[in-house]
Amino acid sequence: MKYDFDSVTDRRNSNSLKWNVSDGELPMWVADMDFQTAPEILSAIKERAEHGVFGYSVVPESWYAAYRDWWQNRHHFVIEHDWLIFCTGVVPAISSVVRKLTTPAEKVLIQTPVYNIFFNSILNNGRQVLESELIYKDGGYKIDFEDLERKLADPQTALMILCNPHNPVGKIWDRETLAKIGSLCRKHHVVVLSDEIHCDLTAPGTEYIPFASVSDECRENSITCIAPTKEFNMAGLQTAAVAVPNPVLRHKVWRGLNTDEVAEPNSFAVEAAVAAFTKGAPWLDELRAYLFQNKEIAADYIQKKNPKLHIVPSQATYLIWIDCSRIEGSADELVRFIRDTTGLIVSSGSQYGRCGEQFIRMNAACPRTVLEDGLSRLVAGIQKYEEVVLNRR
Repeated sequence: MKYDFDSVTDRRNSNSLKWNVSDGELPMWVADMDFQTAPEILSAIKERAEHGVFGYSVVPESWYAAYRDWWQNRHHFVIEHDWLIFCTGVVPAISSVVRKLTTPAEKVLIQTPVYNIFFNSILNNGRQVLESELIYKDGGYKIDFEDLERKLADPQTALMILCNPHNPVGKIWDRETLAKIGSLCRKHHVVVLSDEIHCDLTAPGTEYIPFASVSDECRENSITCIAPTKEFNMAGLQTAAVAVPNPVLRHKVWRGLNTDEVAEPNSFAVEAAVAAFTKGAPWLDELRAYLFQNKEIAADYIQKKNPKLHIVPSQATYLIWIDCSRIEGSADELVRFIRDTTGLIVSSGSQYGRCGEQFIRMNAACPRTVLEDGLSRLVAGIQKYEEVVLNRR
């Protein structure tokens, strides 16, 4: 491999949200990676820093071209220049869209278990969360379309947030499924906000399908949030884009983002994004291979050490979604116990909706030695937890 993903970078004392933990603790929860970003991106940032002046920035043509070329070459979808709006992040964009396109007390539909911050973007803005739970059967997930349509048909439902690919279950939605979602949302006058931040973190040889590419209905009734931050590990640089084909929706989104003051780049946001999309493909391809080897190692290890656990098969993200339903007790209690006894920090599935209560989420985006340490702690913690549960009887 040309790039090094095995070396460990010490992130303690770097103001890292993820690594702001006690000595001896191992955080494998927040969805950022423990790898340094691509050298090509580092070079672009250093070059910009050496200029030495960090005044207000504009969004140049090179930024638009980088997004357009990447999606056309990588995902076979033509994004027009006028569709794109700079934003400081996908979450700020989602919150802004919720405020702009819905009114207080209206409902925003999400498909749970799903990224927990969706709840915050809805509830913090005085809207109602409407959950359409995915069907979990035979160790995998699919959409309950009967339930989905019933809830889309509610006159109070104004917006649907789609997670494509889906976090935390790692599902890549196929074209037929996306087309059906688009048709139902159009039928019931519900706008689709598609969060596609994990789109480039797919298994080698596997591609995601942009929601807006599926049909005219999907394109004209959707807002798509995209960014280089997840796959290139630079969320702290606050750089993203919102793509809105429909000019009426686009004007509303543009007004919302500007009103919320999240539509202007910092001094490094543009250069980092352009470098990622124009020079980062080789690094990303090696990263994807490394990540999915990590996921395979994790699944094999957990299956051998504790077959009561089930790793939900996934085609995207670097997250491991673990079914703990055969372990007595609650996942909330289990996660707390694992941290207290081993120092490993993972996420309880209850954060992602009611139907996630018997699951835990673990981040595998780290050097292999760190992963092996985390897996060892996980299995040891669960074993101790089961012993404690048995002693309660």
